[in-house]
Amino acid sequence: MRHCGILAHSTEGAALCFLEFCQEGVRRLGSHVYPDLTLDYIAFGPMMPAWEAGDHDSIRATLSVSADRLARAGAEFFICPDNTAHLALERPGPDLALPGLHIAEVVAEQAARDGRTRVGVLGTRYTMDSMLYPRALAARGIASEVPGEADRQLLNKIIFDELVNGVFAERSRREYARVIADLAERGCDAVALVCTEIPLLVTPADSPLPILDSTRLLARAGLAVGVGDRPLPAWRGGPVQ
Repeated sequence: MRHCGILAHSTEGAALCFLEFCQEGVRRLGSHVYPDLTLDYIAFGPMMPAWEAGDHDSIRATLSVSADRLARAGAEFFICPDNTAHLALERPGPDLALPGLHIAEVVAEQAARDGRTRVGVLGTRYTMDSMLYPRALAARGIASEVPGEADRQLLNKIIFDELVNGVFAERSRREYARVIADLAERGCDAVALVCTEIPLLVTPADSPLPILDSTRLLARAGLAVGVGDRPLPAWRGGPVQ
């Protein structure tokens, strides 16, 4: 089996990805069996000024340190359970020390397998305002929608004030459900939860639309690479070809 590295950039999402990777291994391979797994995490707090300034290059440089450490620990590939981090990982620059699965590609692949035609995208404002998911979905013939400006700001505030700190409030769950219902009225046939903490707040039972859970989908794709059911990825950062 192949050694997987988790390149973490937020606490709750990385923890959920770690658990899902191991639990998927047990489901597929038997009790207490899964590929080797190493997690590296440089706290994202000191990087927030760079996010606010749009300085993705400096964030990529910091994330590359994690990739280096994962490679030195023996990881053969990485998964990064943070959608927003991929905006920095996609910046041009030296190849990362090991190849990785791209979270937006994994989610878009599942949307295509499910036969989705229009997907709502919920994440941080950085992700929702970017082309990360519109590009990945459009490459598979799938349209995308994001909430209006006021709701994007609200959802972003919930993520950074609550979810990344392990706070999951019922009022926030209701707000997410309301926004998802609005996306359903706009013709969406699924919603992609593309901040990796959102699935800890919004479950399939809470959502008016079928969910594409970026955290668990990435963990399962990583497990598939680890057990050899999926080839090693080729992407080492930079623009997706």
